Amino acid sequence: MSEYVLSGCSTADLTKEHFDRRNISYICFHYELDGEQYMDDLGQSMNFKDFYQAMRDGADTKTYQINADEFCEYFEPMLAAGKDVIHVCLSSGITGVVNSALIAQEIMQEKYPDRKLYIVDSLAASSGFGLLLETLADMRDEGKSIDELYEFAEAHKRELNHWFFTSDLTFFIKGGRVSKTAGFVGQVMNICPLLNVDLEGRLIPRQKVRTKRKVMLEMVKKMEELAKDGTDYSGKCYMSHSDCYEDAKAIADMIEERFPKLNGKVLINDIGTTIGSHTGPGTVALFFWGAERVN
Repeated sequence: MSEYVLSGCSTADLTKEHFDRRNISYICFHYELDGEQYMDDLGQSMNFKDFYQAMRDGADTKTYQINADEFCEYFEPMLAAGKDVIHVCLSSGITGVVNSALIAQEIMQEKYPDRKLYIVDSLAASSGFGLLLETLADMRDEGKSIDELYEFAEAHKRELNHWFFTSDLTFFIKGGRVSKTAGFVGQVMNICPLLNVDLEGRLIPRQKVRTKRKVMLEMVKKMEELAKDGTDYSGKCYMSHSDCYEDAKAIADMIEERFPKLNGKVLINDIGTTIGSHTGPGTVALFFWGAERVN
């Protein structure tokens, strides 16, 4: 058993079974659906299909990040048990949750000065965040120290590529990420914007692609261009989707055909309720290790 705890947030969009199997601890964000509050607990309180259908039916959503007190309550039992902790946060380019974790870190280190508590800003989101945690879990299981995990995460987190598209601009318009005029034109012209995550962990629109089929092909092309070793890429590949599994599976099939050295099958996860509150249904995301991102 490891002498330290590897930890993340529910926004890594892995299943509860995956977190448990890989011995990764996690703390949950919160969300609100039509005024009722829930834990973003990996689909335990509300299954994802019901959540996304509620959004399609016009439900209002809000999200709440984890506060410093919650982090203190979460970290303290681990530290009190004599464990060191490395906790990886959702990108600071999306949320300020890392600041809450850093406040908790300061409080906890004063109380437990002999323990290590590392906080990593992942600069990642959804199952890209999950892929970073998975890589760190592999390193831990190989016998790497908590310091080696922290150094690797800080040195390489910008090499984790995120590419995604949406086939439904409704919720990007609603959230102000796309103007009403641009959204209307995009919907009329059947545009599916292709976005990625930049060096600072922000979501950036990159291309306007007409038709879902073309944007799916463009996403695979990006992986061919940017993955470590190109089509000889031998790492793991993750995907996530917001109630559009067939779209994600179609891309996964293309990737498995074009990347014969892939480490296992493409793992397809659900986009959880925190990220999904902002994307809405119809979003597909692809994650792999490759060239360092650009702004």
